[in-house]
Amino acid sequence: MKTIHVDIVSAEGEIFSGEATMVFVPASTGEIGIAPSHAPLLANLKAGDVRVQLEGQDEQFFYVSGGAMEIQPHLVTVLADSASRADDLDETAILEAKKRAEEAIASVDQVGNVGEAHAELAMVMAQLKTIEKIRRQAKR
Repeated sequence: MKTIHVDIVSAEGEIFSGEATMVFVPASTGEIGIAPSHAPLLANLKAGDVRVQLEGQDEQFFYVSGGAMEIQPHLVTVLADSASRADDLDETAILEAKKRAEEAIASVDQVGNVGEAHAELAMVMAQLKTIEKIRRQAKR
């Protein structure tokens, strides 16, 4: 089976490097599926999960907060603003951040921070969605 090399990196360092049979990334225009020999492409990423299908193994999930990616026929490079393995996401901390963001949005006194609160809420919702995808994968 043909594979494509995948590198997922952020300012913190390399998160993943390996061969995949298929990769799914949260592009700003929607999710993109990338197979070996994909046409070259540059795209911005939004917060969400990157799914990497490895030959003969379960999918691996990663969370990215945004960034950019480059696709070449035999290489996918994800340059994330920040990234982590989805298994490393702390659901309790994420739920607390979601509550704080929702409270900031609802608070009339913090009008100046509403934009930041919306951005934080979007990020934590993407993290929660990634956790939910992992749970569905585990049930299979």
